[in-house]
Amino acid sequence: MTEPILSTRNLTRDFGPFRAVDGVDLEILDGSITGLIGPNGAGKSTLFNVLTGMLAPTAGQVFLQGRDVTGQQSDRLFAQGLGRTFQIPRPFGRMSVLENVMLAPMNQLGERLWGPILQPARMRAEEAAIRERALEVLEFVTLDGLADQAAAEISGGQRKLLELARVLMGDPSVILLDEPAAGVNPTLTRVLIDKIEELNRGGKTFVIIEHDMDFVMQHCDPVIALAQGKIVFQGTAEEAQANPVLLDAYLGAQVDD
Repeated sequence: MTEPILSTRNLTRDFGPFRAVDGVDLEILDGSITGLIGPNGAGKSTLFNVLTGMLAPTAGQVFLQGRDVTGQQSDRLFAQGLGRTFQIPRPFGRMSVLENVMLAPMNQLGERLWGPILQPARMRAEEAAIRERALEVLEFVTLDGLADQAAAEISGGQRKLLELARVLMGDPSVILLDEPAAGVNPTLTRVLIDKIEELNRGGKTFVIIEHDMDFVMQHCDPVIALAQGKIVFQGTAEEAQANPVLLDAYLGAQVDD
């Protein structure tokens, strides 16, 4: 049986008297594309924030590839193979698309005060390697033609692809996507789906928050539903479509095949 690559035990996050994540026991199987659904305010984005170290849990544990990583910061988790995108991308608008992607790798020599002074040749070689890798990633996400364009000038859908490109620079094992299809035109949504599925075939694991139920039901398995910070359903897309509680509360109606 496939082992979980990302899991939680009694994960809880409080904001004062409000409990946004309530005792979540989660298992994300290696190589899966898991859909995370639920109404607004269910705790989905808060769960992502706790999983990725942006928020510390009030209680409970997070495990990545079997290791307890509870409370570790986002940069350390990224270095260990856990990446995420955001519902609203915020690239550095005045920088080019290529420069945004080149910024993603951590601990670059050029970021250190002594790097350009003491190791200029090594720094230039590292920068050249990062540039080459960034161009490869941009070609993969179909943004290579916009490499020199200012990030502020590209469309919302292209910014979603840019976010994915930045994450891919770290070559993570697990990628958490927060509403990747929201506000994206159908053509770019198709590109995004194709790239997710291609990466998944290559071994990447995905957890996807998405309100587009056609997207979830056609491309995610398993599906997990949250309500009031608790998991209220786990199962296949087929089981989700046959679950009367989900149909009434979250899906609204039967999703077309």
